[in-house]
Amino acid sequence: MTILDRYILRKFIFTLMFSLFALCLIFIVVNLLESLDNFLDKKASVWVIGEYYLHFFPEILKLLTPVAALISSLFSIGQLSTANEITAMKSGGMSLQRMLIPLFIVSIILSAGQLYFNGWVVPVSNQKKAAIERKYLQKGSESTTVYNLYFRDEPLRNVIIQLYDGAKKSGTGVAVEEYSDEHVPHLTKRIDAGRIEWDSVHPGWKAYDVIEREYTPQGITFQHRPNGAINMKLTHSQIVQLQRSASEMNFDELRSYIDLLAHGGKDVRSQLIDYYGQYAFPFASVIVVLFGVSFASVRKKSGMAVNIAAAMVISFCYLAFTKIGQALGAPLDIDAAIVGWMPNIIFFFVAIITIIRTPK
Repeated sequence: MTILDRYILRKFIFTLMFSLFALCLIFIVVNLLESLDNFLDKKASVWVIGEYYLHFFPEILKLLTPVAALISSLFSIGQLSTANEITAMKSGGMSLQRMLIPLFIVSIILSAGQLYFNGWVVPVSNQKKAAIERKYLQKGSESTTVYNLYFRDEPLRNVIIQLYDGAKKSGTGVAVEEYSDEHVPHLTKRIDAGRIEWDSVHPGWKAYDVIEREYTPQGITFQHRPNGAINMKLTHSQIVQLQRSASEMNFDELRSYIDLLAHGGKDVRSQLIDYYGQYAFPFASVIVVLFGVSFASVRKKSGMAVNIAAAMVISFCYLAFTKIGQALGAPLDIDAAIVGWMPNIIFFFVAIITIIRTPK
């Protein structure tokens, strides 16, 4: 790493830290003004409010890091351009592409760190933030009760639970239906249970007041037993997981949750696209840095205002397209991973072309 590389990086990192601090401070102040009345109505102490924003801070960082990266690249490179330092570097034989290398490497490292941060740190903080919101801001519900759960436990087995209490690990109004064929289904067996309980010692379900019916060409056979095991692959933890918000799950838990829904027969294409989109989002920092450098490195008579506006518009279009593109790609016969990463792929190539076409 040359002296110029360190000089460019020092300016970029310092501006990045300042941008993050300023943006987060503005975000927190605005949010606090909106939520303060609710906190005061619930007589929340200063410590509770401080704890809330402590747990909210990782989510704020997740949202604002790409914006801070864009601002940092615009101002750090823009200052070099205004002071004619970029012209001097080019005169010394340093091309824009060579100048970009240290920033590109740092933005990749930043994105990799943000990938872990977004996927495994932010969800833990969101869980704690949600608990405070439920208590003081009337957002969400603390109930672990599930009503009218319909779930495909197996391709040929459906489970219906009228009410499940997650705290007691028990449910009432349970029916298990088994069918003969996926394409032309015929009911072959139905098991009704007044109550089921999850056995944590020997993992499995215990059923009480069980009525079992078998449907055959000869007729219906009927059997009643006071209690016994019931054949269900759906576990207590999976039922509870169905109540959690996706923002409170890390990437591993979210993938497990999507697989659970898919196993239950639900169309999970939109969830899969969003899942891959969450993996792609941290790399927005790389793309906005490329745009920022290409626009800020060109000195115009109008000053930095035009460059900043142009880079902001393009970056805004990119961030907006990440959601619009996912919605447009959902009905298409394209792999969900490709749809989730498509905005990054398209705008990355646009950014590379912009860098190449930037005046030397």
